[in-house]
Amino acid sequence: MGNPTAFLTVPRQEAGYRPIHDRIRDFGEVEQTLNTSDRKLQASRCMDCGVPFCHWACPLGNRPPEFQDAMYHGRWKEAYEILSLTNDFPEFTGRICPALCEKSCVLKLTADAPVTIREDEAAVIEAAFREGYVQPRTWPRNGKKVAVIGSGPAGLATANQLNRKGYEVTVYEKDEYIGGLLRFGIPNFKLNKAIIDRRTAVMEAEGIVFRTGTMIDPAKLPEGFDAYCICTGTPQARDLKVPGRELKGIYLAMEMLAQQNRVLAGQAFTKEERISAKGKRVLVIGGGDTGSDCIGTSIRQGAVSVTQIEIMPKPPVGENPATPWPQWPVVLKTSSSHEEGCTRRWCLNTNGFTGNSQGNVTGAEVEEVVWEPAPDGGRPVMKPTGKKEIIRADMVLLAMGFLKPEHPALPDNVFVAGDAATGASLVVRCIASGRQAAADIDSYIRNKQ
Repeated sequence: MGNPTAFLTVPRQEAGYRPIHDRIRDFGEVEQTLNTSDRKLQASRCMDCGVPFCHWACPLGNRPPEFQDAMYHGRWKEAYEILSLTNDFPEFTGRICPALCEKSCVLKLTADAPVTIREDEAAVIEAAFREGYVQPRTWPRNGKKVAVIGSGPAGLATANQLNRKGYEVTVYEKDEYIGGLLRFGIPNFKLNKAIIDRRTAVMEAEGIVFRTGTMIDPAKLPEGFDAYCICTGTPQARDLKVPGRELKGIYLAMEMLAQQNRVLAGQAFTKEERISAKGKRVLVIGGGDTGSDCIGTSIRQGAVSVTQIEIMPKPPVGENPATPWPQWPVVLKTSSSHEEGCTRRWCLNTNGFTGNSQGNVTGAEVEEVVWEPAPDGGRPVMKPTGKKEIIRADMVLLAMGFLKPEHPALPDNVFVAGDAATGASLVVRCIASGRQAAADIDSYIRNKQ
C-alpha cells in the first residue's frame, strides 16, 4: 500500500466512453483509456484491505491489492506477473468482465466508489504486450495428449493450462475462427477481435495446435488422446414459441451478432442472407447483456429506432436493499449501447407477432404483467394484467438467454468445462472453469500412470 491516504484524496476516475456521435459510426472499441499517470493514481486508491473481498469475489482469485501496488510504484512487469498467476487472459476480462471484484471492494460498500480494478487490469496487460513482457515460452513435454473441443474462453484456458503442464494440446473448433463466444457473441465495439488473434498467436507459438472448421461429435471423439475436455458452450438459444414466430424479420440474437462480426472480418453475404437493421424499427426482447449488444449493433447498422423490452420488473437505481452484499447487486444497468439511444420497458410479456401479406413481421403484441411473491417464498409468480398493445417493429431480435446443454454419460477421461457444464455464465467464470478442468485432467492422467 504505497499511499495509505489515496482512497481519501483521489476520487474514482473511469476512462469513460468515446463520444456517442463518434462511436456509433463504427465498430471500434467504445471504451477509452487513461494516461499512465492517472492510471497509477487510480491504482493507489486500493487500501490493501486486511481481508480483501475483491480477491474473494473474483472467480479466478485475482489479487488486485498486489498488482495495483506494483502498478502504483511503476513496476509494470511485476504487476503483469502477479496478474498472470491467476488469470490466463486479462485482456478479455479487463474489457468485458462485469467486475465482481469491484462490487465487493470496500470502497464500493462504504462510499459507492470502488477501485477501478477492471480498467487497471486491462492497463496492466496492454502494457505487458506493448513492452514485450508477453513472450512465448516452452515447457518440457510429458508425452501425453489432450483434445479440447471448443475454443471459447473455457477451452482456451483449459488448453493454456494443460500446455504449461507439459501436455500436447489440440483444440478443435467447429467455426472458421478461434474464439467461440469471444469471437462471435461479443461485438467488436466491446472486444476487438485482434485482441483474440494476438493471444492465440502466442498460444500457437507455445505449441498448442488449433483445428478450425472441425465439428466434433462428443459421442465420437477423435482417437489418440489420453483425455478430452468438452468446452462447447451453450449453443441453443432460448426461443419464443408464440403465434407469428415464423414471420420473416424475427431472429435469434446470435444470428445477427455472429453475422455482423463475420462481416467485419471480411466475409460477404447476399442481400437475402444479410441481417441488417438499416432503416428499420427494431424490437429487442430480453434485457440482459446480449440484448444490449443487439441494441448497439442495430444502432451502428442504421436502425430508425430501437426498443428493448424485459419481462421482469425494472430494477432499482443505484442500490437494492433486497440484494445486499455479498449478493450480486440487482440494480439498473445502463450500458454504453443504452446511452446511444434506446427505449427501455419492463414487465412486458410477448403474446405473439403481427405481420403483413408478404410474411414480414410488423409488430409484437405485448401484455403488461405483475410479479407477486410466491406463497412458499420461492420464485415470484407472474400474472397478466390484460393490458395489451402492439409495438411496431420491422425487425425483432430474441435475446432471452440460452438453454443449459445436456450431455450423455461420458467416459472417465472426458471432462466438461465452462458454459457447457454450468449453462450460460460469465467469461471470467468460464476461464476459471477451464483452469479447474485442466487441473482435474492433470490429476486424472497422473493417477492413471
